[in-house]
Amino acid sequence: MAKNLSPGERAPPFRLATDDGGEISTAKLKGKPFVVYFYPRDDTSGCTKEAISFSEEKQTFDALGVAIVGISKDDIASHRKFRSRHNLTVMLASDPDTVTAQAYGAWVEKSMYGRHYMGMERATFLVDGSGRIKQIWRKVRTTGHVAAVLEAAREL
Repeated sequence: MAKNLSPGERAPPFRLATDDGGEISTAKLKGKPFVVYFYPRDDTSGCTKEAISFSEEKQTFDALGVAIVGISKDDIASHRKFRSRHNLTVMLASDPDTVTAQAYGAWVEKSMYGRHYMGMERATFLVDGSGRIKQIWRKVRTTGHVAAVLEAAREL
């Protein structure tokens, strides 16, 4: 079920379709640092705020040579609408079977109103150019989060 990754471990490989009609994979990112952030759903308030914040700082991440990939269970059509509606500049990838989310431990049991269900945890992973996880943020609160990730990326 949920994998408990730690800094220093190799980032799990993935290959996912993206909202631009292409695909992103750890193979394509090889040798390059990247941020993978998992989020529950397109167009929800926290997810929108997080995606906008990453988009606002994308040029800074680009200048550092750090790619950003947002991943949710939503399909590509949903990602395209989400990108267009909010002028997002970050790449959005679809993990419909939650295989990647499970590999990163972001597909977790949640509880709401006494009901238990499986869902996407808001979690972010900073991976260095050698493919090792440098830092992990779990149960992310969106306020100030992107600034913290950017600060850690500057230290790579």
